[in-house]
Amino acid sequence: MQLYCNSLTEYKRLATLEVKVGDLIIGNFNPVRIQTMTTTDTMDTAATVAQTIRCIEAGAELVRITAPSKKEADNLLAIKTELRKQGYTTPLVADIHFTPNAAEIAARIVEKVRINPGNYVDKKKFEQIDYTDSEYQEEIDRIRERFTPLVSICKEYGTAMRIGTNHGSLSDRIMSRYGDTPMGMVESAMEFLRIAEDLHYRNIVLSMKASNPQVMVQAYRLLVQTMQQELGHCYPLHLGVTEAGDGEDGRIKSAIGIGTLLEDGVGDTIRVSLTEDPEFELPVCKDIVKRYTHRNDYTTIPPVAQVPYSPFNYQRRESTPVENTGDKQVPVVVANYSHYTHLEPTDLSAIGYTYDAPSDKWNIGDAAADYIYTGKQLPDFALPGTLRIVTDADVWQSLHQQQDIVPYFGTRHYITACQQGTTAPVNFVQLDCNHLHSADNEQLLLQLANPDTATSTILVATATGSNAMAAIRRLFILLLDKKIAVPVIIQSISHQPSADEHLIHHATEAGALLLDGFGDGIWLSNEKAQRSEEATLNNIAFGILQATRTRISKTEYISCPSCGRTLFDLQETTARIRAVTHHLKGVKIAIMGCIVNGPGEMADADFGYVGSGVGKITLYKGKEIVKRGLNSDVAVNELIDLIRENGMWVDKN
Repeated sequence: MQLYCNSLTEYKRLATLEVKVGDLIIGNFNPVRIQTMTTTDTMDTAATVAQTIRCIEAGAELVRITAPSKKEADNLLAIKTELRKQGYTTPLVADIHFTPNAAEIAARIVEKVRINPGNYVDKKKFEQIDYTDSEYQEEIDRIRERFTPLVSICKEYGTAMRIGTNHGSLSDRIMSRYGDTPMGMVESAMEFLRIAEDLHYRNIVLSMKASNPQVMVQAYRLLVQTMQQELGHCYPLHLGVTEAGDGEDGRIKSAIGIGTLLEDGVGDTIRVSLTEDPEFELPVCKDIVKRYTHRNDYTTIPPVAQVPYSPFNYQRRESTPVENTGDKQVPVVVANYSHYTHLEPTDLSAIGYTYDAPSDKWNIGDAAADYIYTGKQLPDFALPGTLRIVTDADVWQSLHQQQDIVPYFGTRHYITACQQGTTAPVNFVQLDCNHLHSADNEQLLLQLANPDTATSTILVATATGSNAMAAIRRLFILLLDKKIAVPVIIQSISHQPSADEHLIHHATEAGALLLDGFGDGIWLSNEKAQRSEEATLNNIAFGILQATRTRISKTEYISCPSCGRTLFDLQETTARIRAVTHHLKGVKIAIMGCIVNGPGEMADADFGYVGSGVGKITLYKGKEIVKRGLNSDVAVNELIDLIRENGMWVDKN
């Protein structure tokens, strides 16, 4: 199988063509560039200039501005002139949707234009049409006729272009042949790229964005493979998870999608799309890119001769069930309390367990951890029945009452215990993936090939250094090769200096593996762990599982980052909807600022809240319009009624 990257075990950037955007170079091993998009009305020159400056000063190397029609495209000249007058030379990008005429105006003014192949010429009416081969080719010819003038202008003015496919806005024509799939996304872009290649225009960057990180990652991988096979070279890639949302969830989702690809050297420029002011996107971009700036603390990882899984299609690795772990059960969450000297019942509220003393009962939340690691300590109170204690194996061996306590072994200690017959019904066993072929690890894997051992063992895969994710992935490949089906918990240990970087680290390291179907649980901890971090780490753990669609524990919001087209206060509205719906476990709600992005970008949402005019809202169930032209002051209540009518509403406790 031809891979999408140079190596699964060693960090190597993917070789791409070099693209010039003004004075900025993207691709060809240049630094990964960071960018954002303004949220102001493009016709408000002063506001757009002011916001662009804030973004530049926050670190943006490119700034994108929406140009949905010819008048906004024309006004880009006033914006650019004022920025240059104030001494700012950062390249500008015009964001084009339905209007080729606007793109042709913008290409004469700014350094780059972004078009969406799903709606630049094609139409999206959510209609199922069966195209004959000749009809399909006629549509391709129509695209060539409409797209060629833009290419000619870009060549004349030295303007770069981004061909930006979005999962939710694939045309009806593409949908008829490929469906709503990553391959459909790739073909949508390739149709335009083939035309540009025929016209000898290569100043192009490509993107494959989706609100689902799994779809997004698969689409980029397929795009790289397709370009390598068909063209013999790769264009630079702009990475992003579209409509990621806000706050912690938006950051987790973005880090998983972007970080998974950057880990393998794929990606040349990134944008983190948050439902927040655009200047707040840049620190997140910086934290993500920083991980790949100086990668030199390599651990030697055995190379992969043949990949025993498909990186283009999700399939969870088959594993043996060990109590509540493995097989088809949702991934478990382990919480680290080993740094506590004495545990109180109130300490467990951070991980979803609230003790009510008068009734002597535990209230258990949807995001409640499954295991608690206490190290050398044992709590002196009865834990809720759904929470298991994991303690160091030497402590467990010294106990008179060992029932319901899970020992945590090192590799050598576990091999000895197996030989002596002194293991437990369930055992956690740490495996250091930095030294996969050490004598102890080799012997452990032989032990795990024994079916009796496999049904009582849960591996804890750990690694250190900047290549830790690749080292743990190499273990999973080894387990597949050896047909060892023991369940594996991914342990991610962050040595980062700040809380924001801890989040990026965990989301990337654990999320990248879960997206490929690897992992029966996650265990997150920070170096020099401190009290009060448990709630944050527990939230991140469940956020990672939610974003990878491996364990749904809360409502999911697909929320666009706002732009000049937005028809209401997106941040305020998102907060208002979240406040009344956050308890609806597993429900996906899209909150979209305008009709341009709305129907397409909320591709896999259950319900949609979309701006359709100033102060007007259209509600969707899936892709179907249910109510049009609602006043915004009643639309949230109407959304609740819609959820209720479809049997997905539950009252808050």
